Amino acid sequence: MRTAIYTRVSKSDGTQDPANQQRELLLFCERQGWEVVEVYTDFASGKRSDRASFRRMMDDASKRKFQAVLFWAMDRFSREGIEPTLMYLRQLGEYEVGFRSYQEPFFDSAGPFKELMIAMFASFASLERAKISERTLAGLAKARAQGRVGGRPKVEEDGAKMRAFRKLKERGLSVRKIAAEMGISATTVQKLAAGA
Repeated sequence: MRTAIYTRVSKSDGTQDPANQQRELLLFCERQGWEVVEVYTDFASGKRSDRASFRRMMDDASKRKFQAVLFWAMDRFSREGIEPTLMYLRQLGEYEVGFRSYQEPFFDSAGPFKELMIAMFASFASLERAKISERTLAGLAKARAQGRVGGRPKVEEDGAKMRAFRKLKERGLSVRKIAAEMGISATTVQKLAAGA
């Protein structure tokens, strides 16, 4: 069976490595006698729908470049919530492409409880995301109670920076060009413009 492998880790800073997932999944395919067509790997949050390799994998699935997708676990495949995850799995079904979770072998498009398993694992992924969000909000509330304020620092009332901005603006430069000249972000330039 022609198989695609999908792996994902959340960070691309070197603290997380998809090599462990890849090695185990490749060995599994070898034991099953499945031909690995391609390995798709993302370094991005599973909550994001714009993961480049995931999008490419779904596009290749629509072209039937493989017959099945093997992934490490449901939370590696998607953590976007119940509806988006179900949509992806149903899309694979429409493309006549199967799926299999390595860590959850009962989560298999060929299994008898396919729809129930899809709903359960998508639900668990969504609950996990909600818990993370709750912990984040609790942490922010604690920080505020201790007098700390999160977010980016406000644009400083820097007279020299404002004078430089005004000179560049008088020359008719665009926001992007001013940002490049001053070595600051376009958003910061817009904030300077609002305060000018």
